[in-house]
Amino acid sequence: MTTDPDLDPDPDLGLPLVLGEVEVVAVERLSPSFVRVELGAPCLAEMGVDGSWLDQRFKVIFPCDDGSLPQLPMAGLDWWEAWQALPEEERGSMRTYTVRDVVGVGEHRRLVVDIVLHDPVAGEPDGPGNRWATAASEGDRLLVLVPRRGHEFGGREFAPAPTDRVLLVADETAVPAVAGILRDLGPEAAGCALLEVPTSADVQALEAPAGVEVHWLPRDGAPRGDLLHAATVARLGVDPRELPEVDDEEVDPNVWETPVYSSSGEQIAPDPGVDVRDGLYAWIAGESKVVTGLRRHLVRERGVDRRQVAFMGYWREGVSMRG
Repeated sequence: MTTDPDLDPDPDLGLPLVLGEVEVVAVERLSPSFVRVELGAPCLAEMGVDGSWLDQRFKVIFPCDDGSLPQLPMAGLDWWEAWQALPEEERGSMRTYTVRDVVGVGEHRRLVVDIVLHDPVAGEPDGPGNRWATAASEGDRLLVLVPRRGHEFGGREFAPAPTDRVLLVADETAVPAVAGILRDLGPEAAGCALLEVPTSADVQALEAPAGVEVHWLPRDGAPRGDLLHAATVARLGVDPRELPEVDDEEVDPNVWETPVYSSSGEQIAPDPGVDVRDGLYAWIAGESKVVTGLRRHLVRERGVDRRQVAFMGYWREGVSMRG
């Protein structure tokens, strides 16, 4: 059985997700670094969650090198084992994305996903998601694993208390998740979102409550994470020069720390020390080294209660992620 925290089937309920083939029905290049893809299929009529979509994650399986899709059972609890058992050349590649939006109803329901694009680096392999999204066109087909209406799926981490001010911190890979959170926040919400993107041309107009400030931080050649670090600690009233250094060997590429899950296996419990939150809930996602530095500063050095923060390493620079 899969140990992925996003996908934990209940054997008494059958497959608590939709595993099906979908077709690209629309493609829109939003900016130099973002492409929006709209997916459709009759199976998406069963897609749904309890409550709002927020930062809901889902899985995509890209075609194999020959363009074919993996042959998987469309139902059953052994889908993960079936996929793992396929020969490498018949398996395709699985990646995780965020539901940017859901539109339409019934068999006309559509799943909207925003995918980050980047220029391939000479001498480094190009990821399957980037390759596919760069060339995506109407009629292309994928496999998706998405929440099934009426079943627990996991994959949402944003969970503040009703009275918390929110601090949303993201690089470009987590911008779609922040966009979903901002869309679904109540009108009384307060706080800010700090969004680092590759260029000024990647700044988007996002729907947000009046009480939530949205600050875009285009790198435009600056080192990755520097602007995000400085802006985050400034919001907390901390001197940016106090930020700790993080060595490459200290970084867990899959760092994932929420109030209910720890990728390192640590016991989830309130940290000792003074709580400087004052009603703050922090949601931080992006490149793992950047996230690790912010986690260390907030939790270890500033005494922020771990029950009120989520840190998610969506990817690791220079490391090919799977799943």
